[in-house]
Amino acid sequence: MLCQNCGERTASVHVTRIINGEKTELYLCEQCAREKGELDFATDPFSFHNLLAGILKPEIHPGRSFIQTDGDQCKNCQMSFAEFGRIGRFGCSECYNEFDFRLDQLLRRIHGSARHTGKIPERKGKTILIKKKIKELRNELERAVAKEEFERAAELRDRIRELERRSMFQDGGEG
Repeated sequence: MLCQNCGERTASVHVTRIINGEKTELYLCEQCAREKGELDFATDPFSFHNLLAGILKPEIHPGRSFIQTDGDQCKNCQMSFAEFGRIGRFGCSECYNEFDFRLDQLLRRIHGSARHTGKIPERKGKTILIKKKIKELRNELERAVAKEEFERAAELRDRIRELERRSMFQDGGEG
């Protein structure tokens, strides 16, 4: 398909606009899309950087700032957490260690947890679920031993062994 603007180059950008319920579509080449400002992602108001910056700005949610944004700086690149809040990205890999506690707060605020618990791939799901169950049982085993509930601990140990055998079978059976 040729660009609907210049009619010379191949259209590689598809722009859809819905204004007042009326949908318009436009197929543009990259050059025409740039000239019309359709490829200006640096000022995209919905970018991840803007999202982070919006969450970190205390003035947007007065009295609800969970994260202090001034003070510390990264010892490696000298970036401050306030600067991270403004631009939405860190200056170096050390920033993740330097602002670790603050990132935990931020992730808990965005996701409700600092740990990703998304979907499990169907193909490897069985093995992952077994490994999670083994981990839970090991924690429960530690608590049972600490309470000197040795019969319960023995049951848990046997259950863990059974699941480990199943896990080895699953790992060998899936490929």
